Amino acid sequence: MPENTRQPTTVYIGIGSNLGDRAENIRVALRLLKRSDGIRLSSVASTFETEPEGVKEQPRFLNTAACIQTRLTPGELLSTLKDIEKRVGRTPAGRWGPRVMDLDILLYGEKIISGESLTVPHPLMAEREFILRPMAEIAPAVMHPVLGKTVRELLEEKEAGEVHSSGDGAVPDPDG
Repeated sequence: MPENTRQPTTVYIGIGSNLGDRAENIRVALRLLKRSDGIRLSSVASTFETEPEGVKEQPRFLNTAACIQTRLTPGELLSTLKDIEKRVGRTPAGRWGPRVMDLDILLYGEKIISGESLTVPHPLMAEREFILRPMAEIAPAVMHPVLGKTVRELLEEKEAGEVHSSGDGAVPDPDG
């Protein structure tokens, strides 16, 4: 189906930063996302400060999630997100290492994708409070297509961890 007639898909993106001005990095990424062809930014969760996963000897992260509508294919969207990461300042780093910007496709509609460069739903989504908490703010009733549970149910099952709101719960303004 040609791109201009393909129905938009609701996609959830995980956003994180733990280097530099983390809040500004997120704002810049959101602005670039909003201005990308084929993407409409629908909502953005509050930011949450979290401990790093995997490699512990690094700065704390700011994390959020965004809901977009897109006609891009999963591969096209992944390419767009990788380009935004680079434009914000991300350079190659080891797995779970510090990064200026990290953009992950968490859910792409109800699709289940398993490929070399992309797995959707995000394989660690149900295990990561820093993904579930902002997702629950903007999409509590969205169903995980593999586990058959809502985001809210997954968050309630997750043990309470060290997740702190960024303060007033303000949503980052991509044009502010």
